Amino acid sequence: MARLALFDLDGTLVDRQTAVRDALTALCLAHDFDTVTEQWLRAELVDRANPDNFVRLREVFGLAVSAAQLWREYVDLMAAAVTCRPEVLKGLARLRAAAWTIGIVTNGASDVQRAKLAATGLTSLVDGVAASGDLEIRKPDRRLFELGATRCGVTLGDGGWMVGDNPTGDIGGGQQAGLRTIWLRDRPWPDELAAPHHVVDDVTDAITILLTETE
Repeated sequence: MARLALFDLDGTLVDRQTAVRDALTALCLAHDFDTVTEQWLRAELVDRANPDNFVRLREVFGLAVSAAQLWREYVDLMAAAVTCRPEVLKGLARLRAAAWTIGIVTNGASDVQRAKLAATGLTSLVDGVAASGDLEIRKPDRRLFELGATRCGVTLGDGGWMVGDNPTGDIGGGQQAGLRTIWLRDRPWPDELAAPHHVVDDVTDAITILLTETE
């Protein structure tokens, strides 16, 4: 089996929820949005964010500022707010040193996901990135995993691993793509899904498992 490790981004390598909270606090303060507008925006972006969210925001509340400007500000604020723990960065560096190929397969708009990767230092630690916005498809679609492998310079036919927190998107999708899987325990496991190969509480534990596979 190839030493390919594909990782989810949000909720796996980085803390999206805290970053969203902080970014929206800053955005709402900058534009003096009232409480109703702020609550609407937080509900809209709780699971995902793309430029259309801000088109709807502008239409619903009759804002003068353009949706494109609001999106650009949001992307910049997310890049400033997002974090990746040092121990995660060190773990990925250890994987690279052990000759692993590392990819990111993430649902999300391409510009905001890549802004997060650059801001956290993850860009320099991975061989390829596939965001759902690249092809307008989302995990668990096999094509996104194929794109991630291709951008890493390998193919899914060589095998590998998928690490993520979403049972359906990350683990179910990874299984359909022929990958072994490690699930970061985050929510109830759906009865209809086959069990992952490993279950962990932190991505650093997943990295330790992969390093053990190297030995």
